[in-house]
Amino acid sequence: MRLKCLKLTNFRGYRSTVEVPIDEAMTGIVGRNDYGKSTLLEALAIFFETEGVKPDKGDINCFSLAEGAEQFEISCVFTDLPATLVLDENVETTLTGEYLLNGSGELEIVKTYKATTGKLDKTAIRCQHPSDPALSGLLGLKMAELKKLGEQRGVENKVADKRVASHWRQAIRAAAAPIDCQETLLDVDKGMSADSKSIWGKIQDRLPTFALFKADRESSDGDAEAKNPLQQAVKEAQAELQEQISRLEQQIETSVLEVAGRTLDKLREMAPELANELTPRFKEKPKWTFSFTLDGENGIPINKRGSGVRRLILLNFFRAEAEKAALGSQRNVIYAIEEPETSQHPNYQMMLMKALLALSNQPNRQIIVTTHVPALAGLMPTEGLRYVTRDEDNKPTIKMPDPNVLKEAAESLGVLPESGMERAKGVVLVEGKSDVTFLRHTAKALHDAGYVSSNLEDAAIVPILIGGCGSVKHWVTLNLANDLGLPWCVFLDSDIGGDEAQVKSIKKRREEVEAQGRPFYSTRKREIENYLCPELIKVTTGKEVTFTDTCDAKKIIGKAVGVKADDVIDIFWPKMTADKIMERSRYEVGTASKPELREVIEGVLGIVV
Repeated sequence: MRLKCLKLTNFRGYRSTVEVPIDEAMTGIVGRNDYGKSTLLEALAIFFETEGVKPDKGDINCFSLAEGAEQFEISCVFTDLPATLVLDENVETTLTGEYLLNGSGELEIVKTYKATTGKLDKTAIRCQHPSDPALSGLLGLKMAELKKLGEQRGVENKVADKRVASHWRQAIRAAAAPIDCQETLLDVDKGMSADSKSIWGKIQDRLPTFALFKADRESSDGDAEAKNPLQQAVKEAQAELQEQISRLEQQIETSVLEVAGRTLDKLREMAPELANELTPRFKEKPKWTFSFTLDGENGIPINKRGSGVRRLILLNFFRAEAEKAALGSQRNVIYAIEEPETSQHPNYQMMLMKALLALSNQPNRQIIVTTHVPALAGLMPTEGLRYVTRDEDNKPTIKMPDPNVLKEAAESLGVLPESGMERAKGVVLVEGKSDVTFLRHTAKALHDAGYVSSNLEDAAIVPILIGGCGSVKHWVTLNLANDLGLPWCVFLDSDIGGDEAQVKSIKKRREEVEAQGRPFYSTRKREIENYLCPELIKVTTGKEVTFTDTCDAKKIIGKAVGVKADDVIDIFWPKMTADKIMERSRYEVGTASKPELREVIEGVLGIVV
């Protein structure tokens, strides 16, 4: 399942119902301090029952409380729903067949909390459910009750398996067709299942796992951040094994219930009146708990280290996650990070944001970030931006991205285009600093050797880092370029042979850029590092390195020669001669051999002609 929307009613500063659409990849919640950004993340943490975050009576909106409100609500809407799920007897059914979806065909779960205590009062599903009282109560009937109703309606011969509650429900509904439905808030927590586990308990097993990393928290031995992010890895491992865990739980329950049944049979022989009063059942679901952390050699636990150290561990957790193929688990994982800039050097801030962007492109991953730092806000994808501000009545409101909202958000946060625009006659947008080195040296080397007419400096074409097309900074830069009448184009790695989600993202950006009538260039090889000459690396370092056009050359080279992968281009590309650049970028079209990078540079230079 994937989170699509968060809804709040009477929760803290949000009085009337507020909807916050959640992007399928990265959602960036931006706005000024104390406008309600953190409230949104904590509402999700309360909904998902995250350790260390609990609701209390102070969470009710004070104005709503004064008007007599007795509860507040946190709702989540989910898409990408499972084709089938088990509600009872280990037999698969569907959310659609059980009438558990809302009018848009989505799963909408509503949690209601008491205003007086903050405690959870009810878990319900807002759905289009049968209006007929007999049909609307089917999910709450036990097997004996279902059989009795089915026999009354004459459907017992149409039940596929008379031992299965969902088959009885299906036959009863089929006989009553067509069924009129109405919007219903269906309580699914207590007493809503044919067996011992509630419907909510079954659905809860399929929800995404949620992890909140807060900017500030008290330091104690029980500090959740001391356990996170590695404790989150435990949750993900459990989620991947949930089917096996559920089967094991069922086997244990069946075995124990058999023993209890035999015990009651023997008890009936001696005290039948007592035996008939007793019903075997499990009081609660077993808890599978594993505590995991990192211990330092000096014996100081993580939670006693400085916040900067804890955040540095967090940064590298996300970097590791970004490089891991998120395959094998059917459950989505939602990472919510409050103010990733906290306690970190600006360089680390940028590294963390880029790791989160990469992670958001993986399947089964959603990222939600809050920030008010212009540099980080500028890297967020525009489609995932949610601008938190206040309306004319000083109430918090959520604005979705459009040209006016992006302008308002950029001005409010102070997001600026990259420097260099003042001297530019044209702009080439690139993703990182290595791309700037790559393009500038390529143009200079090819110009000095007579292959192209100019270099970038003489043509006054300025490469600008925008952290990827589609970001807020990208939007700001393009608007300034357009306002100044400057031509622009885009140059990105293709990532061919790498992450498929990233390849699709680049294809989408190409379509967006070319739809505006602007040139878009991407490498035929995976990345710019794949154009390096292995012989040059061997001559320079004495290390022999082998890589293909589509492998991760950056990592292979960096590991072989002992440098950071991100520094490979800056170290070796300026040593590439024009002839080597021409040789390493040749590609075949029919019987013709063409120099790709000369074509790219000619195209970039051509934007100012």
